[in-house]
Amino acid sequence: MPFIEVARVTKSYTAANGAIRPVLRGVSLSVQRGEFVCIVGAMGSGKSTLLSILAGLTRPDAGRVVIDGEPVDRVRADAAFVFQNYSLLPWLTAQENVRLAIEAAAPTLARQEQAARARRALEQVGLGTAVNRRPSQLSGGMRQRVAIARAFATDPELLFLDEPFGALDALTRETLQQDLVRLCSSTERPVTAVMITNSVEEAILLADWIVPMLPGPPATLGAPIRIQLPRPRSVAQLAHDEEASEVRAHVIATLTATLCVRARGSSMASPQDAIAARRLAAEESR
Repeated sequence: MPFIEVARVTKSYTAANGAIRPVLRGVSLSVQRGEFVCIVGAMGSGKSTLLSILAGLTRPDAGRVVIDGEPVDRVRADAAFVFQNYSLLPWLTAQENVRLAIEAAAPTLARQEQAARARRALEQVGLGTAVNRRPSQLSGGMRQRVAIARAFATDPELLFLDEPFGALDALTRETLQQDLVRLCSSTERPVTAVMITNSVEEAILLADWIVPMLPGPPATLGAPIRIQLPRPRSVAQLAHDEEASEVRAHVIATLTATLCVRARGSSMASPQDAIAARRLAAEESR
């Protein structure tokens, strides 16, 4: 039985003028315990909406999400989140930002132990000397390290990641990607991760499975693509790996085909669709 099971999820939003805007239709997905799954698609395709539904932050209009045999109707206590915008409280130190998450997850734990656990989590991501700095005193990469430390400090079984590295420079991004993989695999129990990204390269670097999101509206999911490359992986290695090239071409071709069909034939096609199709096609040709 899958650890996460998504069955025919549909979601629409109502605009201010009363018009219905369909976002997702008939979305189904299965994730086994301990897997790292990347949902890849163009910006605005509905990835964040789907992740929000999986995490229990948003309710679908139809369909169901079941995690570990329980229907999702709220945020689970064993889940953690990492967002692109860090979501740190600016008036608290790095240690206090992490400790606050530990307090929410384990309110009976003594405050001194909460602080010690927060410090250990920050040390694991290379911030042992920055525990007393506030977010304004940290670089973007350091802030995201705090966010990652906060997520793992609660010993989660589930990890939801919403474009966590999208705002970072290439060098910082690759370093944090490696930290993320290390933390997911070094915990006492397997961490099941679902991450959304618009970077095919990032998905190949991190994932066990890549799931293309086919844009709508409404959006659907394509067939999952298995990544069987050995770990650890690096960007340099993947650039010259034949299997990685095949996966890259498969994912890009799947996304490009859908975008090109919309750009050519749909009355709902937009200039953004055509631009996205050209960008993906250019990436495939590199």
